[in-house]
Amino acid sequence: MDFKQLRAFLTVADTGNVTRAAELLNLVQPAVSRQLRLLEEDIGAELFERERHGMVLTDSGKALLVYARRAMLELDRARAEVGGAVNGIGGLVTVGLLPSTTELLSNALVSSVAAAYPGIRMRIAMGYAGTLHQWLESGEIDIALLYGVERAPNIQARPLLDEALWVVGPASAKLRRQKPVSLASLAGRPLILPSGPHGIRMLVDHACAVSNVTLTVAAETNAMSIQKSLVLGGHGLTILPPIAFADELARKQVTAAPLCKPDITRTIVLALSANRAVGQHVRRTADLLAQCVKDAVHRGAWLEARWIEG
Repeated sequence: MDFKQLRAFLTVADTGNVTRAAELLNLVQPAVSRQLRLLEEDIGAELFERERHGMVLTDSGKALLVYARRAMLELDRARAEVGGAVNGIGGLVTVGLLPSTTELLSNALVSSVAAAYPGIRMRIAMGYAGTLHQWLESGEIDIALLYGVERAPNIQARPLLDEALWVVGPASAKLRRQKPVSLASLAGRPLILPSGPHGIRMLVDHACAVSNVTLTVAAETNAMSIQKSLVLGGHGLTILPPIAFADELARKQVTAAPLCKPDITRTIVLALSANRAVGQHVRRTADLLAQCVKDAVHRGAWLEARWIEG
């Protein structure tokens, strides 16, 4: 097994087509087919079902896919780190951001890293906290913004800020900052909530259990864009941090009010893996990310957030 075979395997898996993979790899089709054949002989199992409409991964192929992606990522990291080290700190850093924070932080982070450490290559991934936690454990990302993992044994967590969850609805809901909404008052009203086991859903479900409140979930989704679209479409209220609707609030497309009785807050932490060595290029990027978060809080761009680090 070699990296040429793995790259051919990954490209065919992504495209589902040997011809298209050959074009992307700048190879002739027989060469790609040969790489796959050699890999299958080495593994001792078929990796693809050759079907009429393309190449479909077998169970063995799906299992190899996880390891192959990780191996190629580690190789890319090594190349970037060794190449960047010639002129100072360098390497590949993959940062995982929560959906509510990507627009706020991604531009500022990339600009800060480029200005301070031009040898660092940036990758930004977006996912909910549970997904980011898994990616951090598996090594798919190097840094993540998470919440509620201060005592996780496999995570180095650095608390940055607290933010409250609010009730958000369409303009017709006429919610106001000065008039908090109790959890009990939401009973019987249609709600658009994240799917479990999303972190916010767990916080809301726990608060309902403690307060003996039953909510009516009109729809649930694992995509924040859909959640926002359903609220804008008038299908119900939702519970999210205000930063998730910052643009819509500024354009007065939605209204929002603090959630009370009980208040529900979450602590955002900057997380690194505790299971593997963390290079200087990763730590420097993490420091810059923390500074970007701090700047956003202090200039009021991170709505209703309270900086707590230090």
